Formats: sequence, C-alpha cells, structure tokens
Amino acid sequence: MKNKLNTKDLISIGIFTALYFVVILIASFVGYIPILMVLMPALCALIGAIPFMLFLTRTKKFGMVTIMGILLGLITFLMGRPWPSLLIGVAAGLIADMYLKSTGFASIKKSTLGCGIFSLWLLGMALPLFFGYHDAYMESMRPGYGDAYVDMLTKLTPDWMFWIVMVTIFIGGLLGAWIGSKILKKHFAKAGMA
Repeated sequence: MKNKLNTKDLISIGIFTALYFVVILIASFVGYIPILMVLMPALCALIGAIPFMLFLTRTKKFGMVTIMGILLGLITFLMGRPWPSLLIGVAAGLIADMYLKSTGFASIKKSTLGCGIFSLWLLGMALPLFFGYHDAYMESMRPGYGDAYVDMLTKLTPDWMFWIVMVTIFIGGLLGAWIGSKILKKHFAKAGMA
C-alpha cells in the first residue's frame, strides 16, 4: 500500500528528528540569560522550523509528523520535563499531521501553518517554568545558576506568561517556516510543493 510508512520513511523520521533536536538544543543555550530563557522556546521554534520544513519536503504520508512529535515529546520527558510534556509532543505532532494530511502535503503556505502548529510541542520544554512545576524547578536551578538568575527568572515567569510563550512559539514557527521555505525553495520545487 502506497500510503503505509516504510523503512525509508522511518529512517527519514529518525534522521530529521535528530537534526531538528540538535538544532534546537544549540539554540536553547541562549537560556543562560534570564530574559532570553523566556524567549528561548520561540527562538527554538524559529531555528528548528528550517530543518522541519526540509523534513516536510520528504513527508507525503500521514504519521511521519506524528512520530516525530512522539519522539520529541519522549526525549523531552526523558530529559526530566514533567509527563505532560510527552502529551504535548504527541498532540502537537498529531494535530499538525492531521492538518498537513488535509492539505495533501502539497503546499508551502499550508506547510508553514503546519510548522507553526508542530512547533507548539516546545511548550513541553517550557512547562517547568509555569504552574505547579515552577517552584520546584526554580529551586533545582538555584545551586547551578545562583540566586540572582533564579530570582530574575521567577519575576519573568508568572503563570500568565505561559500563554504569551505559546503565542511566541507559534509565531516563531511560522516565521522560521517562511525563512526555511525561502532557503529551501529548490527542495520544495523538487518535491512538487512550489
């Protein structure tokens, strides 16, 4: 069956998930500056959108984006983020995959929106900064980062900031996808998506 995932698809998912994760891991180093810690998920969405858009040039089957979301959610959870981070990864991947399937995986503009949706998996990375996880997470950071860093970050992350972070992630994903589509124009043309 043509729409079934095969070994080549699974290898692509693995390679692009690793590439995507390394790119966002490097971008996350800006979090060493407290104000940038709040902006870090949006920056990761912006930078990560470029390899994600390249991944979409090879994605023609439902399930590929979902599997990537599951893998990223699982990695996030295994790195010590709370268990809802896994659910957020799965949900972002599945919703983006369903949207992209409805578009036939055939449009740069629609892929850009799909990238914005998928980028919301990064909320799982930011989750410890908010809600019931906030205090324990801040205290765990105090020995390594110091009181001044933790106190500043605490002031910057009231619970309502979570919703602003969500919006900035989505916008970062859209902007990164637009940049990625310009950089990767020939790949989209080759994939029949131009």
